[in-house]
Amino acid sequence: MTALGAVFRPQLPPEKLHSVVRAAEGAGLEELWLWEDCFLESGIASASAALAWSERLRVGVGLLPVPLRNVALTTMEAATLHRLFPGRVTLGVGHGVQDWMGQVGARVESPMALLREHLDAMRALLRGERVTIRGRYVQLDDVALDWPPATDPAPPAVLAGARGPRSLRLAGEAADGTVLDANTDRAGVRRAMELIEEGRAAAGRTDRHQVTVYLLAATGPDAAERLAAERRREGHDADADLGVAGDAEAVARAVAGVAEAGADTVVLQPTADEPDPEGFVRFTAEAVRPLLG
Repeated sequence: MTALGAVFRPQLPPEKLHSVVRAAEGAGLEELWLWEDCFLESGIASASAALAWSERLRVGVGLLPVPLRNVALTTMEAATLHRLFPGRVTLGVGHGVQDWMGQVGARVESPMALLREHLDAMRALLRGERVTIRGRYVQLDDVALDWPPATDPAPPAVLAGARGPRSLRLAGEAADGTVLDANTDRAGVRRAMELIEEGRAAAGRTDRHQVTVYLLAATGPDAAERLAAERRREGHDADADLGVAGDAEAVARAVAGVAEAGADTVVLQPTADEPDPEGFVRFTAEAVRPLLG
């Protein structure tokens, strides 16, 4: 069964997170996803709070931009979360928005090389290995976690955000899953799945690969107008086949379509001007989820 989640967008102030988490937990939402966008909110700090304020809710961070982060620190934070809240954490890493990376002096010549090195090192450290790497960007000398996460039945998954063909193949080769953003329509999900599988085949991988897809969604009396405005903000035509506006049945049909295209998890992404964030997570859990079977 496809998992269903919702996004807490960092355009909301950090202090708003508590009420959204409590609404999500109370409504039985499966997953709440957070972003680490410049220069809004920290993914790890927000995830720690959300996990502490809930008992059952799974929390994802998609994505942590690797140019901003030393891999040892990212992995220490990941391991700590996995030990404190076992089974409730999903972390994804990615290239980051290159203009933002340039603003902070972290833009690199080869984002692909950096992401591959970060994924290789992070996954090895989370497996409890002692790691020495002399990479182009990642440098580790005899590093191991003193408090690695549990690896039974498997080490924690590390997902990669990807959009272009090279990044999608890399996600298949070097990550445990892929996060596709809300600019991906159903045909794009299918094409992404093909590219991910090409990468997995090249690496000889047969393990599980989780695919999480964000789906832009709006509901309420002004849903169509807000969705069209969001598309324009993202650089698309207002009538582009991206996202869904309407009632629970319309949203559920769109979720089912993305799931049929290959998503293991569909995460409803509200518009940046969503007027009722708490209501949105309740709508996701209480109105949309029951229609998915």
